[in-house]
Amino acid sequence: MIRCLAIDDEPLALEQLKAYIKKIPYLTLEDSCMSALSASKVLAEKQIDAIFIDINMPDLNGMDFVKSLFNPPLVVFTTAYSEYAIEGFKVNAVDYLLKPFGLDDFQRAANKVLRQYQLLHQQEASATMAATATPPTTDEGNNVLFVKSEYRMVRIDIARIRYVEAMSEYLRLHLEDESKPVIALLSMKKLEERLPSNFIRVHRSYIVNVQKIQHIERGRIVMNKETYIPISEGYKDVFNQFLSEKSLEK
Repeated sequence: MIRCLAIDDEPLALEQLKAYIKKIPYLTLEDSCMSALSASKVLAEKQIDAIFIDINMPDLNGMDFVKSLFNPPLVVFTTAYSEYAIEGFKVNAVDYLLKPFGLDDFQRAANKVLRQYQLLHQQEASATMAATATPPTTDEGNNVLFVKSEYRMVRIDIARIRYVEAMSEYLRLHLEDESKPVIALLSMKKLEERLPSNFIRVHRSYIVNVQKIQHIERGRIVMNKETYIPISEGYKDVFNQFLSEKSLEK
């Protein structure tokens, strides 16, 4: 099933969009929003594969919203203004529906989403198998990984990884001197097997590079003034054992 988000500031248009999504057997409606700002919160909390989004909305229009996304889902624009069509395809939109559109038009756009979704997942699966089957490359003693992110294989210097965060079937690799994480289709278990001993699993959803820890307080790890990582009960003993081996106490 392709997990969808419907976005339109007009209530009637939003209801129609939701109804159309529910009629397509391979689409599932995860949520709906009446603004791009609300949609950004949904994308932060849920795994969304495709968005059907109006362009003309207050505060932040759909086009600018999609351009602002670091790792956007598949996008179908809906609008009453045909002049946006060319710009829509410049941001790699799967399709562009001109209002008013019927179920037949929506079905054709949904079919394009399905084909693109299947293609992307075939590519990601192949890249992930290749990445996990090959030992880490050594470059002058510095270990590196290659991970599939969006449409590229990205080189990651392991020493630059601050911490790893699980997000549904994806991982966020937070790196030094990077404002945005690298998002990769990879399991936590596979990555944990590839990382050196200075990386410790402290939570079901977190692996930390102990060399990047600032301090530990109140059962949580402080990476910097904005990042606090919890230590769960299931991983507390392993982490405490590590601390006892590294601690200097009387």
